[in-house]
Amino acid sequence: MVGRYILVSMYDDRLEIESPGKLPSIVTVDNIKDTRYSRNPRIARLLTDFGWVRELNEGVKRIYSDMEKFFLDDPIYSEPEQSVRLVLKNNIVMRNLRKKDRTIESIGEDVWRLLDDTDRQILVFMSERREVTRMELQTLLKRSNAFISRRLVKLMDMKIVRANGNTHDPKRTYTVVRSTSLVQS
Repeated sequence: MVGRYILVSMYDDRLEIESPGKLPSIVTVDNIKDTRYSRNPRIARLLTDFGWVRELNEGVKRIYSDMEKFFLDDPIYSEPEQSVRLVLKNNIVMRNLRKKDRTIESIGEDVWRLLDDTDRQILVFMSERREVTRMELQTLLKRSNAFISRRLVKLMDMKIVRANGNTHDPKRTYTVVRSTSLVQS
C-alpha cells in the first residue's frame, strides 16, 4: 500500500527478511508460532488445494522446525516501523556443538568415548544427514575409499552404524543406529 518492497539482507551470521505492513491484530510476535491467520484466505485455500502448501500457517511452523532441524536458534520476529522483520541466525559454533551433543545422545556417551576424532566426525556428519554414502564421507574427510570402508566396517562391528543395500553397490548408504547401550567390538 505504501510502495515498499520485501527486503532480504544476508549477513555472515544471519538472514533478515523485512516485509512491509504490520502483523494482523490477533497475531503478535509472541504468539506467531501458534496463531493461525491468513491475510487472504482464498489464496491460502487455493494453495492448499493445489498441494503447494500442506496446511494453513505452514510457513511459520516450517521455519521453526527447519531451524531446529539444523541446530539453529529460534527465529526472531519484530515489528519495526510499520513492517515485520524476521531474523534467522546462523550460529555455526553453537550449531556444531548441538550436532555433536545430539550425536552423543543418540549413540551414548560410553560409546562416544571409545571413538577417535575421525570416527566422531563421521558419526556427527551421518547424524546430520540421516544416511550417507562412502563417496560423501570421502569428500568430507578427503580420504581414500579404502580408508572410509575400514572406518565404516569398524563402526558397523561396534553396531553404531548400519549399512543399507548391497555390499558392492556404490550407492549403498549408511545410517547411525540409535542406541544408548555400550557395544564393544
